[in-house]
Amino acid sequence: MNTTAITRRSFLRASGISLALPFLDAMLPRSLRAAAATPPRRFIAVCGNLGYHPPFFFPIGTGRNYGASPYLALLKEHRGAFTVFSGLSHPDHAGVGHASDATFLTAARNPGRPGFRNSVSLDQFIARKLGQQTRFQSLALNTGGGSLSWTESGVQIPGEGKPSQLFAKLFLAGTPAEIAKETQRLREGRSIMDAVGEQAKSLARRVNASDRDKLDEYFTSVRDMEKRLHTAEEWMQKPKPTVALKPPTDIANNADVIGRMNLVFDLMPFILQTDSTRLLTLQMPQTGAVPPIPGVTDGYHALSHHGQDESKIAMLRIIEEAQMKSFNALLTKLKAAQENGQSLLDNTTVLFGSNLSNANAHKTDNLPILVAGGGFKHGQHLAFDEKNNTPFANLFVQIARRMGVETETFGSSTKAGVTGFDA
Repeated sequence: MNTTAITRRSFLRASGISLALPFLDAMLPRSLRAAAATPPRRFIAVCGNLGYHPPFFFPIGTGRNYGASPYLALLKEHRGAFTVFSGLSHPDHAGVGHASDATFLTAARNPGRPGFRNSVSLDQFIARKLGQQTRFQSLALNTGGGSLSWTESGVQIPGEGKPSQLFAKLFLAGTPAEIAKETQRLREGRSIMDAVGEQAKSLARRVNASDRDKLDEYFTSVRDMEKRLHTAEEWMQKPKPTVALKPPTDIANNADVIGRMNLVFDLMPFILQTDSTRLLTLQMPQTGAVPPIPGVTDGYHALSHHGQDESKIAMLRIIEEAQMKSFNALLTKLKAAQENGQSLLDNTTVLFGSNLSNANAHKTDNLPILVAGGGFKHGQHLAFDEKNNTPFANLFVQIARRMGVETETFGSSTKAGVTGFDA
């Protein structure tokens, strides 16, 4: 076959059957095929906002011979592909409780307290450094509201909570009229930013040095938005990838945290394989409703505040084990997807954990954290001081550098990495 004739819209046809081809290296221009031989690095961050019961999450012992906890035992087939951490937390988070969900990926200090202003999240920090190499710089997802992603000015990026809409945005081609309408909308957005930028520059000549610094930060945001709008307009003219996956049906029941989690996890490998983005975040917010899981009769949030009631802890375990099984399925899908002799998991750093260690006491120290894939040396439990925790953001520096972003600091980090965790 003459590979130069293969296009993104090529199909195999026989006996009335039409099968869309996946993305192939041969679909790239010849000049880009060598670059494609090295798969890009990706990053996924997943946060369950109600913690994970510590006795069931943390292993017994340290190093590579640790004894698996009940939750980690559910990931046994991937034991060599992940590292579990204890003794990590964000500084200045004592007593902030649920407010800490805003800083899981930012490491900003004192969330929820007077005067708090959030900072950029790890995914957005990486996105800005890497540039606009994909249709979407990043995707912020959720199973019921909010997101883990924050801009440099501390504004939360709205999360996408409907898998059907996400699928359509990523993989369904719009009609010519829809594309033209969206392109016009983007152009109007660019002209608005141009006008605002000129007004701001005029204002800068009439203010003091302190205000000019603030306006300079604003100009940077304007220029960044202009670049994003320009890139989005260019991507509108390019065909979307096709995938061998039926459009998902959204789950209306907000209490079905596992079902919603599964829908998002099903989409993630396809999003990464088509290079639609290289940065994914998923926030799984708290819910007071009763999940439709056999054996669970109380609300999820109430169970996380179990007060050491054994019957409530038993139901909480059912919910959290279901989450771990879903996460295990995601790792299995990433491991099964092959690209240039490597698995998608090999090229994707997956951060999984919570902003709370013990929701029953609203504790934010000794967070339950696990990192899988990404080419790191795994298969161990790295335990740090449970009283004087290591800054969680030290790990963020390593993740950023693994993604190709050279930095020595991030947020409240104190050093570039955590001891014993190597690539």
